[in-house]
Amino acid sequence: MKVKNKLRLGFGFLFIVVLFFGAVSLFYINQIANSAKVILKDNYESLNYSREMRTVLDDQELPLSAASANSFNKQLVLEEHNITEPGEGEMASNLRKAFTALQNTTDAATLKQTEKSIRKYLRDIEVVNMHAIVIKNEKAHKNVEDAVVFLGLAGAFTFLVLFSFSVNFPGIISNPLNALLEGIREISQKNYGQRIHFDKSDEFAEVANAFNDMASKLNEWENSNLSKIMSEKSRIETIIEQMHDAMNLGEDKLTGKLVGDVSKNNDLFKSIINGEKADRAFKIFAEGKDSYFQLETREILVPNLSPTEGPVNIAKKSVGIVYILRNITEFKERDEAKSNFIATISHELKTPISAIKMSAGLLADSRVGALNSEQNQLVKHISGDAERLLKITYELLDLSQVETGNIQLNFVPAKPEKIIDYAIKAIKFEADQKGIVIEQSVAARIPDVNADVEKTAWVMINFLSNALRYSPLKSKIAVDVSKKANMIEFSVRDLGKGIDDQYKSRLFDRYFQVPTDGQNKSGSGLGLAISKEFIAAQGGEIGVESEVGVGSRFYFTLPAVA
Repeated sequence: MKVKNKLRLGFGFLFIVVLFFGAVSLFYINQIANSAKVILKDNYESLNYSREMRTVLDDQELPLSAASANSFNKQLVLEEHNITEPGEGEMASNLRKAFTALQNTTDAATLKQTEKSIRKYLRDIEVVNMHAIVIKNEKAHKNVEDAVVFLGLAGAFTFLVLFSFSVNFPGIISNPLNALLEGIREISQKNYGQRIHFDKSDEFAEVANAFNDMASKLNEWENSNLSKIMSEKSRIETIIEQMHDAMNLGEDKLTGKLVGDVSKNNDLFKSIINGEKADRAFKIFAEGKDSYFQLETREILVPNLSPTEGPVNIAKKSVGIVYILRNITEFKERDEAKSNFIATISHELKTPISAIKMSAGLLADSRVGALNSEQNQLVKHISGDAERLLKITYELLDLSQVETGNIQLNFVPAKPEKIIDYAIKAIKFEADQKGIVIEQSVAARIPDVNADVEKTAWVMINFLSNALRYSPLKSKIAVDVSKKANMIEFSVRDLGKGIDDQYKSRLFDRYFQVPTDGQNKSGSGLGLAISKEFIAAQGGEIGVESEVGVGSRFYFTLPAVA
């Protein structure tokens, strides 16, 4: 039977029990009411008629007047129609005869005798009805007592039935639910062998079958994946054991030790724990040579399925962090070889390129000899190419210094106006040729900066050169200097076409140039990368803000002199 039908049957049974008790109660109440009604209707009215007739005899002298006789006759007629007890009809008939005789005689003695007979018959009628009232009253009391006893028995039976129902019927619903709850708790403790069995075929039995299927599947999954998990665990442990120990920390030096105690005797471990140099390579002297390692951190996240109050929390929680030292010694050696090669080549090329530039300048001198127009044009091209080659060579030399860590900085307190003026003078001629106006704005009472003036000015010149290269003719370039907290910000804003968002993050990468329509390709893609290194070495930051169709704003910050 379905649970729904069980509920219907249970509540239907309750309804029938209540209906039965109500029907029995109504039956006995109605019986008692009828007994009282009979007494009132049958006997009380007869007594009342007799009393009224006696009152007429008491109040009037014999013979009776016509009005008194009419009143007496009226009550007698009512009594004749309310004969309810044995012998009462004969008494009423005799009373009628005596009343008729009373009306037809005038003799005083006869009237007296007739009156006496009438009073006797009235008394007989009253006695009969009084006796009937006593009997009926006793019978009514007996009915009340029987009703009380029967209703008490019925009430006790109903109470027992309802009490038994209230105790046993909820178990039909609660017992399967408790069994299911206990089974779910066992499953949550990974006791996948838990099973639930119900004898009845209802919805709970269907739920139990589904629960058992789920437990069986979980048990199969647990058993099938346990060996795989153990195998993966052994494989990972083997891999970790075979990994090169960059920190020279064996198991005997770590087991049972506090992190603080281990870090005291191992600078590399201390640096990793403190999060130092997370973005740079670690240099370690091991096995007679310098080795380089790149630190990577991975946070291990697992689903949080632990029991909580309320809904199950399925958000991920961190169970630890894995630190990985990747051996980049080979790449570092290649990078150093590349830097040394570039530095050597740049240094070797600087002299012949300068000689080419000087020779082209001598050829253009009329004192050496006159040149025709075509020769003059060739000499100008040679001078321009030599100038660009020399600029690239110097940039490569600067890049080599940055990569090898040999960059030399001369920190001195300097006025921001001096750096700006130096940079603007350097590109003033080129700006005048394009009709571009350079506007400078320096905040009032701006403090000095602690910087390398030459390299900072080189960065500003690079910013201004790029702005001139991409600005339209007869536009303007804004150079601003302002104070931001304890830093001084230098910025260059142009009205060029702007830079697409997809290229902004790569602007300061080496050799990267924003794709264009083929124009303005004279750079090497090293200027901004070198600028970033110069500013970072001085404790500042560099960045760009740009919007296509509006223009670009390049800026950098340097520490202010306290």
